Amino acid sequence: MGRTNRAVSKEEKLIRMTTEPVEKLICRLAVPTIISMLVTSFYNLADTFFIRHLEQDSMVAAVGVVLPLMNIIQAVGFYHGQGSGNFISRAFGRKDFNEAERMAATGFFCAVGFGLLLAALGLLFRESLAVVLGAKTAATRGYTVDYMRYILLATPFMMGSIVLNNQLRLQGNAFFSMMGLVSGAVLNLFLDPLLIFCPGDAIGVGSIRMSAGVGMGVAGAALATGISQAVSFCILFVGMLRSDNVKIRLRNFTPTPYYLKGIFQGGLPSLARQGVASIATASLNHSIGLYLTDALLIDAAQAAMTGVNRIMMVMYSSLIGFGQGFQPVCGFNYGARRYDRVLRAFRFCLRVAAAVLVCLSALGFVFARPITNLVAGASREALEIAAFTLRMQLLGFPLSAWVVLCNMMLQNIGATGKATLLALARQGLAFVPLVLLLPGLMELLGFAPLLGIELTQTFADAAAFLIAIPIGRSEIRKLERLQAET
Repeated sequence: MGRTNRAVSKEEKLIRMTTEPVEKLICRLAVPTIISMLVTSFYNLADTFFIRHLEQDSMVAAVGVVLPLMNIIQAVGFYHGQGSGNFISRAFGRKDFNEAERMAATGFFCAVGFGLLLAALGLLFRESLAVVLGAKTAATRGYTVDYMRYILLATPFMMGSIVLNNQLRLQGNAFFSMMGLVSGAVLNLFLDPLLIFCPGDAIGVGSIRMSAGVGMGVAGAALATGISQAVSFCILFVGMLRSDNVKIRLRNFTPTPYYLKGIFQGGLPSLARQGVASIATASLNHSIGLYLTDALLIDAAQAAMTGVNRIMMVMYSSLIGFGQGFQPVCGFNYGARRYDRVLRAFRFCLRVAAAVLVCLSALGFVFARPITNLVAGASREALEIAAFTLRMQLLGFPLSAWVVLCNMMLQNIGATGKATLLALARQGLAFVPLVLLLPGLMELLGFAPLLGIELTQTFADAAAFLIAIPIGRSEIRKLERLQAET
């Protein structure tokens, strides 16, 4: 009887996802995912905010140096989470609930296993890893190792949380996904100052002083993140126990070529996107060390870029969260061959996202200096670099609406090759070569090499948009043909 009731619940979900107006569905699903993404990005920003008040650019720079490692962790997590989650949503559309449960277990246990392996290797070689990731001065290297230690210990929980989050969301249960992420984020915000500062240390503008604190500095921020990720993992796992979700059971772990291929097809674009983000951030760190010679300026530039990246992550999260509300609608309806609803949902999301990004970019451009002053290092040089870089990046930010939504649609409908190409376009095909070559070109033209570093992301966004136009249009025409045939 329990299994029958569960099947009925899944049937009801399928009917709702394929008949309810797509605009209403997307907005309802997007609200918790936007909140989840914003809260997560804000607590990542909070790490940088609190560390910035320790008044050392090298400490903020260390957070930026560890970012490529975080991207690798996210890449593996999203590969298994998006790959299994997209498979599950299409299986729901086909009413194949047994396959959905096998894929859920396979994606989860594979990710946790990779997390354990990465944690062990990273802890063993953490000194060398700090150099590979782009730590350029002795001070930054020391703080990077301190910060990285606790991030590596938390890696299996981080990967497991990402998989559970995506599986819940792509089953249309974004509320429980939101609860898991938000709970961890709120905990992180409380733990950050407690673990970072000593009693009597000033935070904020100096009017608030800590009455208690462990005084771990940069390492405290990483420990706070590790604890919060473990708590999120537990809450998300409990969320999977709801009756209308597929269950994670070890007996359903089925690492056969069929399921591994399903993860590969659905997750490769995410692996490419996050993996290339890791390479891009490491390339940025190495480019700063290559073209700048003064140690203090190197720390200032890395601190500035760390702050700007955190700010852009907050703004970018609104787009990603909105797109995540679109993904289950896309997956369910594509699996059910309701191509008209897929196209309608995509066009609705594109209109809304483009309008919102233009408004966010305008506000960020006007208030760039006070925003960057909160997180972009402590020195005057770091603050000047950050304000200019943020304004330049915001010029190309609205173009991301087309790029990201096309990528999400292609990933959900199984167009793996095109989705992967788009995932690589912004940070890989464009950013990596530009950040290594543009500073030298600027120097040849008589400008400071730093200008090339500051402008790289703007040029990369424009290049990604030009690549995405023909790819997205070709797939839309294909969907229109399929719609006409049904």
